[in-house]
Amino acid sequence: MKVTEHLEKAKGSTLFSFEIVPPQKGQNIQELYDNIDPLMEFKPPFIDVTTSREEYVYIPKENGLLDKKITRMRPGTVGICASLKYKYNVDAIPHVLCGGFTKEETEYVLVDCHYLGLDNVMALRGDARKDQQYFEASNGGNRYATDLVKQINDLNKGKYLHEIIETPYKANFCVGVAGYPEKHLESPSLESDLKRLKEKVAAGADYVVTQMFFDNQKYFNFVKKAREMGIDVPIIPGIKPIAVKRHLQVLPQIFRLDLPQDLVNAIEACRHNKEIRQVGIEWAIQQSKELIEAGVPVVHYYSMGKSSNIKAIAKELF
Repeated sequence: MKVTEHLEKAKGSTLFSFEIVPPQKGQNIQELYDNIDPLMEFKPPFIDVTTSREEYVYIPKENGLLDKKITRMRPGTVGICASLKYKYNVDAIPHVLCGGFTKEETEYVLVDCHYLGLDNVMALRGDARKDQQYFEASNGGNRYATDLVKQINDLNKGKYLHEIIETPYKANFCVGVAGYPEKHLESPSLESDLKRLKEKVAAGADYVVTQMFFDNQKYFNFVKKAREMGIDVPIIPGIKPIAVKRHLQVLPQIFRLDLPQDLVNAIEACRHNKEIRQVGIEWAIQQSKELIEAGVPVVHYYSMGKSSNIKAIAKELF
């Protein structure tokens, strides 16, 4: 079922969903299941599965030099989605990136998703590689998320990269895209960023999931400005509970977001990570309560594969 159909079926009630990351190569998928199992009692209609772009590793050679190889440390996104769909009877949403993929590779991924009965995809540009200062599209790949959305929309029309195939068995993906309440880190302004979001919606995006934020007013302002600009698709808020003290530095540095001073003070007053984890849970609960009262369609949690804090939050709300 499409995300938009889940929202229609909910008839205004706020749904619960979450996002997971695939295990690293060599790890057992059972650990992932063990973290998903406790969250299924809250009946998530869909689960997002992230994907990772390529990265370089350096392998020592016998002569003492290093051999530079390209790899993906967390493969298996589509396979995990298929597994979740049939194991839990839940809609699983694979993230599809521009970075690290050619348009042909993207088409193959989408065809696999179609064959597996996956009705939704999340279209993202992705980040720059660790060795790149700025994002660079792969040779033959999509440069912007808007281009990726157009490719998916073309496939929904039966238009493949090198030919139009006359067939009644077309893909019919529901397409999600990212939104940034505090603007994308590369955007010169929030207004400019919203223009890019409007382009993604015009290209065929059906709904938006926001980057994490810790001040609900940032989300409310973002939605208001998006509506004023004519963006009328559902905008789903993304929430991440803080779990360790280093999040105070890491999250603002990576995602270019602000942390409310009350939250910073509460975390700095903690003596150990157990207390910090509880502060993060309580803050996320209060955020979620306000969002639910405001009638958001879904509260989407960034779990990073760990479920205990997400379960504690969901238990109070869903």
